[in-house]
Amino acid sequence: MGAEVEIRTFDRRDRSRYRRKVARDVAVLGRLLEEVEFVTEPKLAGLEVELNLVDDRMRPAMVNAQVLEAIDDDRFTTELGRFNIELNVEPRALGPHGLSSFEQDVAEILSHAQTRVDAADLTVRPSVVMIGTLPTLEPRHLDIANISGGGRYLLLNDQILESRQENILIDIRGAEHLSIETDSIMPEAACTSTQVHLQVSPDEFAAHWNAAQAIAGAQIVVGANSPFLFGRHLVAETRVPLFEQSTDTRSAELVAQGVRPRVWFGERWVDSIFDLFEENRRYFTALLPITGAEDPEAELEAGRVPRLTELNLHNGTIYRWNRPIFSAPDGRPHLRVENRVLPGGPTVVDTLANVAFFAGLVHALAHQDAPLWAKMSFRAAEDNFRAAVRDGIRAEQYWPGVGQVPGQELVVRTLLPLAAEGLADRGVAGEEIDRLLGIIERRCLRGRNGSSWQVAHVAAREADGLDRRAALRAMLASYVDLMRSNLPVHEWPLSSE
Repeated sequence: MGAEVEIRTFDRRDRSRYRRKVARDVAVLGRLLEEVEFVTEPKLAGLEVELNLVDDRMRPAMVNAQVLEAIDDDRFTTELGRFNIELNVEPRALGPHGLSSFEQDVAEILSHAQTRVDAADLTVRPSVVMIGTLPTLEPRHLDIANISGGGRYLLLNDQILESRQENILIDIRGAEHLSIETDSIMPEAACTSTQVHLQVSPDEFAAHWNAAQAIAGAQIVVGANSPFLFGRHLVAETRVPLFEQSTDTRSAELVAQGVRPRVWFGERWVDSIFDLFEENRRYFTALLPITGAEDPEAELEAGRVPRLTELNLHNGTIYRWNRPIFSAPDGRPHLRVENRVLPGGPTVVDTLANVAFFAGLVHALAHQDAPLWAKMSFRAAEDNFRAAVRDGIRAEQYWPGVGQVPGQELVVRTLLPLAAEGLADRGVAGEEIDRLLGIIERRCLRGRNGSSWQVAHVAAREADGLDRRAALRAMLASYVDLMRSNLPVHEWPLSSE
């Protein structure tokens, strides 16, 4: 969720001052892109994994502060809800065995964390779970009292509700219908994701961001893992509409006027990272108008790279599915595409298969002689995304030169070969490519991802006579055991198998 801030109130002067500072930061970013050398080698990848905590009855366990104390590892931090934590993994180059290195590290870190939690003297001994939306959540669990400690979360909550001037309506229509009103942003805590960071050069940024947007639908086709919320079977990736609605600062009237949402797919292909930060400045009011002392022009004139703190703080409150990142922590600037499309889980190996598919495919598309986005409308990319959110592994997808086809077919016949080419070009070893992309292929051939497994498992338990709540608890208990086995989800048995 970003850097910690103190709880405070803001007045009109704060907002005016902050708007001016963001505008200055954006202008200075434009100069940096033209005048300063950015770090481009080695091309690193980063990984953030958001996690849930559940008790022995598969209910959310509101003990993240105690869990973090027990784990005692600064790679873990809080997230929005007291049943959430986040793991930040050390960035590294992908090839030849960077993906396996990620996999091994994440598996070992999570195993060690669970061991520390099990050994701790806690009133609740939770399990750490990788999943997109915790299926045993109930509305009472998302009370504001269960927001994590720290000023940033409460401040964001207050600012979003103040912007709306009314409660938030969560209304999702899928296999079943959910409509519920909330007086806080706590439903966002049900949206746990895997975030992939790709470091790119300024010249390459636009191609990588455009490519990431173009394949967002395919990512959900193979990776959906969030079909249930509050006991309802909704859409294949319920996390997406839930996140969009739970952080929406717009009233119904502003929605009708076409004001952009803060959780945003976007509306056009871009030519530079500058385009995205300029859109941020132009379209979005400040949620956290906190202004620092840095003078970005003076820093640049003095031969130093400014941190552009206000630009980054503002960017952190605009939740693009592919977010632009500027960072200069040591005075050496670099750029990243932060992919936020993937849900958590189901397993570590599934997670790294998803990362491999994304990283390889983006690289291949970004380096094609004839850009994909010259042949594909931006609206088609968003339509693909929405179809995949709704239908998951069964969604249809459009692709230039292929047409409208089942997503599974598109992935197997067209996208996986491109992803393999991209990974090979990044120096990833052939056996690593075959192993991880083979998991994606077998998901498609079997028609099973995390979301479809959850739905089928719950249906089987209900057919055995369990009610929905009991079926969800039983499913999640099986899910946790299988998650720990690190068996890829396409190999998971159903209760009837």
